[in-house]
Amino acid sequence: MSSSRYRGRFAPSPTGPLHFGSLVAALASYLDARAHGGEWLLRMEDVDTPRVVAGASDAILRVLEAYGFEWDGAVMYQSRRGAAYQAALQTLQAMGLVYACACSRKQLAETAKRGIDGFIYLGTCRERPPSADAALRLRVPAERIVFDDRIQGRVACDLASESGDFVLKRADGVFAYQLAVVVDDAEQGISHIVRGADLLTSTPRQIVLQHCLGLATPSYAHLPVVLDPVGDKLSKQTLAAPIDPHRPLPAMVQALRFLGAPDVRAVGSLAEFWAQAAAAWPGAIRPLRGRRPV
Repeated sequence: MSSSRYRGRFAPSPTGPLHFGSLVAALASYLDARAHGGEWLLRMEDVDTPRVVAGASDAILRVLEAYGFEWDGAVMYQSRRGAAYQAALQTLQAMGLVYACACSRKQLAETAKRGIDGFIYLGTCRERPPSADAALRLRVPAERIVFDDRIQGRVACDLASESGDFVLKRADGVFAYQLAVVVDDAEQGISHIVRGADLLTSTPRQIVLQHCLGLATPSYAHLPVVLDPVGDKLSKQTLAAPIDPHRPLPAMVQALRFLGAPDVRAVGSLAEFWAQAAAAWPGAIRPLRGRRPV
């Protein structure tokens, strides 16, 4: 397979070390990019600066290098891109799509219904003009978002009723993930996104922002989520163990098996692993529900 237009990316949050779930996403996105003859870019999603752990970005880069990942171009850091996010926000404001929200988390918990990803915000503050001392929300258009995911199949979402107006910039001045990732994907020319299915519910919101800003919509593939022994998503929040930077092969083989290549052989070097992984990848990506590491 080859495509001069394929640009993929891996975008970890430096809120802690890489764990097995992160490795699965990195491996899948890397193999898919290389199988298509494309580029694989790296982005540190450190826009939520209060949650960033000191030294985590450098540690992530060292682990990726130790595991044999090779990225194209310079690493992008969201923490350095506030001006780009502000410009996109101003564009949306000029279109009359942004308003200030004074609702607290406590108010939402007491009054709002649960939606596909958190509380459904139905526009309580829609008549408030934007201001610097409040959260800024996007006025979600009344349209049904439909897209074809390469793994999950056709996905449809009515944002207005299932999610509601969502935050673009928090009251503390931090830009929201949804806005940052859309602006960054466009800036980096990302054509294909391979990531965990825990972000599937974010995709309709990102597509709405792409439509509003006149940006291209990438192809999406949402991987099965790695679960811990009690059935929860493996994550930093659930204290997932970091992958060992000194023993890459066992974790890499396990990750490839998780992705659907059960016949992967034990190998003696990273070079052997990557050759085997490249051969296995075209048939490895397939629709699977979240499951535990094999």
